[in-house]
Amino acid sequence: QVQLVESGGGLVQAGGSLRLSCAASGNIFSINAMGWYRQAPGKQRELVATITSGGSTNYADSVKGRFTISRGNANRAVYLQMNSLKPEDTAVYYCNARLTNGRGYWGQGTQVTVAS
Repeated sequence: QVQLVESGGGLVQAGGSLRLSCAASGNIFSINAMGWYRQAPGKQRELVATITSGGSTNYADSVKGRFTISRGNANRAVYLQMNSLKPEDTAVYYCNARLTNGRGYWGQGTQVTVAS
C-alpha cells in the first residue's frame, strides 16, 4: 500500500501562486507514476498533471504553461507549482500514485480557492 498526504492548499487572489506538496510513504518503490487531479463542486474529478518515474510529464490543456509538476527523490514526494491562478482553478486537489501493478491510491485532498 501507499499513503499520500497533500499540503499547500489555501486561498489566493487571481493571478497569484500556490505550491502543492504530496508526501508518499509505504510501498513507494512500486510507484510507476504520480499525479494531481482536481474536483470542483458539481463536476467530475479531472486530471491536472502527471509525471512518470522516468520523468515524463502530461498536463491538462487548461493548465499548460501555468502549472508545473515535479517529483522528489525515490517517489517520496510530488509537487505542483501553480502560477497565474484563475477562479476556475478553484477545486479540491488530489494526489494520486499508480503502482506498477496498475493499482492506484489517492490522498485526502487539499482545497484551493482562487478569489476573483
